[in-house]
Amino acid sequence: MDWISKNLPYLMAGISVGGQYALIAIGYTMVYGILRLINFAHGDIFMVAGLIMVYAVTVMPMPLAILLVIAATVALGFLVERAAYKPLRSAPRMSVMISAIGVSYLLQNLALYITGGLSQQYPAIPWLSDTVTILGATTKRVTLVTPVLTVLLVVVLVLLIKYTKVGMAMRAASRDFETSQLMGIKINSVISMTFVIGSFLAAIGSMLYFTNYTGVTPTAGAMPGLKAFVAAVFGGIGSIPGAVIGAFIIGICENIIKGLGWTTFSDAFTFALLIVILIAKPTGLFGEKAIDKV
Repeated sequence: MDWISKNLPYLMAGISVGGQYALIAIGYTMVYGILRLINFAHGDIFMVAGLIMVYAVTVMPMPLAILLVIAATVALGFLVERAAYKPLRSAPRMSVMISAIGVSYLLQNLALYITGGLSQQYPAIPWLSDTVTILGATTKRVTLVTPVLTVLLVVVLVLLIKYTKVGMAMRAASRDFETSQLMGIKINSVISMTFVIGSFLAAIGSMLYFTNYTGVTPTAGAMPGLKAFVAAVFGGIGSIPGAVIGAFIIGICENIIKGLGWTTFSDAFTFALLIVILIAKPTGLFGEKAIDKV
């Protein structure tokens, strides 16, 4: 029983943080599936959602602050796509990638200007921040809620992509971007919807993540964003189930390493795993081989 109470918190924390990485990773994999673009600003959108919550609760009740965070994060994702990516739709891929990196640094420096570089304390969200005890192990309720909410959101997303017109348009665009345009699909609307969905999930992920890790800094989205990107590549970038499974594997392994006392190497493990998977199976666990007609 002592062994369980000692190690169970690491396993639960791994499942929880894996769910949070999954919500960010879905944004990466959806954008890549359609545009073949890695949205490097996605982790910073996640960070901005955390800062919006910090300042929103000072002027309004928590329920309204939560709604504001979701709405503002979605609006930011939409604005980033329209301002930084849409004008470069026909530009070389390198130009779009540079634009993505530029947006990332812009958001970080805006956050630095607003906060002065000081860590901001994330407010406690009622019920989620409460402490619970399971089999002698103490943890926050958010640790239990995260995997359930993540799976629920992924199921809803998969159903949306599979059974709605917008979802069918997304699948068509991911299969053949140019042909989809010729067939009358409003490709700009589809891409904007993809960014909206990804930003919505990032907003939810930020609430869950910062409830556990309460310090919000201008670079707070960098490491979760990188790990979510690794999860997307590990699972097979372009595959939503792959991104989710990859995120859970990374989250669990990372916290098991911490439980073994090797905290210093927990981040290194994530990137070592990326190197191994790129060498052994470049398409990821669930990625499909691309076939080009010559």
